[in-house]
Amino acid sequence: MSDFTRYFKLREDVRAGYWYLGDPLDGTGQEVEDIWQFAAGAPIQPPGRLTFPIREPGRSLDFSTAGVGVTPIVHVRVATIFAERAPGDVQLIPVDVKGYPEQYVMLVATKTVRCIDDKASREILLWKPEDDRPEMLGKYRSVAGMKIDRSKVGDTKVFRTWGWPLGLIVSEDIKAAMEAAKTSGSKFEEV
Repeated sequence: MSDFTRYFKLREDVRAGYWYLGDPLDGTGQEVEDIWQFAAGAPIQPPGRLTFPIREPGRSLDFSTAGVGVTPIVHVRVATIFAERAPGDVQLIPVDVKGYPEQYVMLVATKTVRCIDDKASREILLWKPEDDRPEMLGKYRSVAGMKIDRSKVGDTKVFRTWGWPLGLIVSEDIKAAMEAAKTSGSKFEEV
């Protein structure tokens, strides 16, 4: 990738009439304890077959973020785009969504890049000692209007941003492939 490659924050395009997926359930029907592991920007140990309940029914989406952990759930045709264009940057783990057998995959970005440009971003708030959260000290408390320093990304095409894992970032070619495939549920914001 070059410094001229554009990158985009990928998130769910929330609209009325679409479904909302809940937090994952394990094989025994219990909620997964550490839902944040799926958005940590690191490889995970495959958790066994997970089921994502439909919390609010509606039309299914090709790209969804499930539950409070905003776990990306993608249709297999979207998973193919990621597998072909960024195989070293993602784990694709088959999951169950009730009523849609063999159709969905959990997308785990396996890389974290320290690239948020504090000066170019609209607003950055960091955790401070007075916040009494020592485990968060120095990380981002809030990021609005995120911009990244593209020179720090290298050849990575899919990643989470260090200190602010809510940012799932994809390269321009992945965005273009998803748009060409007319995938539903995805929204892109240039970073």
